[in-house]
Amino acid sequence: MTLFRYLYAPAFAFVFLGLAFWLVALAGFSSVWLIPLLMLALATSFGAERALPYEQDWNNAQGDVGSDVLHAAINEALNLLSVAAIPLAAARLPWSGLWPTHWPVGLQMLLAILMADLGITLMHYLSHRVPLLWRLHAVHHSRRRLYGLNGLMKHPLHQALEAVAGTLPLLLLGMPQAIAALLAFAVALQLMLQHSNVDMRLGGLRHIFAWAPVHRFHHLRYGRAGDVNFGLFFTGWDRLLGTAFHRPDYRVDGADLGIGSQPDYPQAYLAQLREPFVPTAPSGPSPRPPAGLSVRSGALSPADGPADGAT
Repeated sequence: MTLFRYLYAPAFAFVFLGLAFWLVALAGFSSVWLIPLLMLALATSFGAERALPYEQDWNNAQGDVGSDVLHAAINEALNLLSVAAIPLAAARLPWSGLWPTHWPVGLQMLLAILMADLGITLMHYLSHRVPLLWRLHAVHHSRRRLYGLNGLMKHPLHQALEAVAGTLPLLLLGMPQAIAALLAFAVALQLMLQHSNVDMRLGGLRHIFAWAPVHRFHHLRYGRAGDVNFGLFFTGWDRLLGTAFHRPDYRVDGADLGIGSQPDYPQAYLAQLREPFVPTAPSGPSPRPPAGLSVRSGALSPADGPADGAT
């Protein structure tokens, strides 16, 4: 089991991404085949969460499965439509040839991931600083458990903003449709790994990849204590922003998650879509963090204030 804990995250990421790369880039299959491959990845994630959970209670539904499935299905459908629309958008571009199509496909994919990761990370960072963006992003933070599916649980408007921030420069450069499809698949895999309930171990990889043991600290409900670890794929952007944080001696559990100033955030799908536009007041100040997180360590933000946008 110890070996499984260390191998799970890199094996999940690179095996499924490698299969996607082979299907689309090498074997020439339609990117539509990425849909059943994504379903297989999701089933693998669920199976691993039940075989070796980080927190057993997070495997139990909390009245959230139905809305999480709707969020995931609708958001992924929007992603597919966006990928399908790329040839139409490319035909209207007044320039061509800026994307390095002469590079090996693997390097093109790496470039797309690095550029998208920067844009999405910056939008994520702003979403904890700008009140209007926070109201949209709060939907994602409202859950009191983390598991593979709720990485895709986002308000569609916020998902659209993140998608624009992450992919617009790539599209303007003329990113091919196949690379865009692989990028969308990679993002979905990464969201599963970030929010996974598998009791994985990262070792030195935590300095590179923003997987669950790192990302769980981003979901802390103690005011600004969660203003850390904004990166989607990599932790390097957080080190540049001064927001990288990890405490291997602190175990995050369900009592640490959610929105501290809005513990009764709506759970139903339509109510969550409406909530950012409904005038509401916090039910109280965010709770203070446990002693183990109240002292500034690394890049942990001051934890005694309310979360940005939550006031």
